[in-house]
Amino acid sequence: MGILTNKNKQILLGPLSKNNPVVVQMLGICSALAVTSKLEPSLVMAISVTAVVAFANVIISLLRNTIPNRIRIIVQLVVIAALVTIVSEVLKAFAYDVNKQLSVFVGLIITNCILMGRIEAFALGNGPWESFLDGVGNGLGYGIILVIVGFFRELLGSGTLFGYHVIPQAVYDFGYVNNGLMILPPMALITVAVIIWVHRSRNKDLQEN
Repeated sequence: MGILTNKNKQILLGPLSKNNPVVVQMLGICSALAVTSKLEPSLVMAISVTAVVAFANVIISLLRNTIPNRIRIIVQLVVIAALVTIVSEVLKAFAYDVNKQLSVFVGLIITNCILMGRIEAFALGNGPWESFLDGVGNGLGYGIILVIVGFFRELLGSGTLFGYHVIPQAVYDFGYVNNGLMILPPMALITVAVIIWVHRSRNKDLQEN
């Protein structure tokens, strides 16, 4: 029996498109709007959430038969909080500037509904390997949306990517002006809405009758 069976491939790849946690399940939208004014914090948040979801899923899956049902939410929160604390300390040590840009939103990973959703819906009923793949898939699905939103908001709002100017000066000399509205919070919501519209137009089965 292979490590990546057809079922496992679906668990890993499904959240990247057809079952994306942000544009299909409408989970994690708050943080997707809050940290995407620039590409770098969007990417770091995507990696952080992916790591936390994946390892939280694995830990809860390993403990699922020993956790009393009446305290399972408390145990889940303790596991998530411990992982988020580790991620926060790693960012402070190795990416301090980005950690400052993310501010309180690193700590608020604890409240990201993708985490509790995957633990409750998947990790409590499946093995560690499948739970790890589910966590990675949903984290990457969430991360893809963050990176797309961060890319367009920084490019159109500031003319930069990862802080480096990518729009030539000649374009500005010709009359181009950065769209300052793109770095304001409402434009994050509009950008996500456009992504949802494009995604649903390409996946007719997701459209409501």
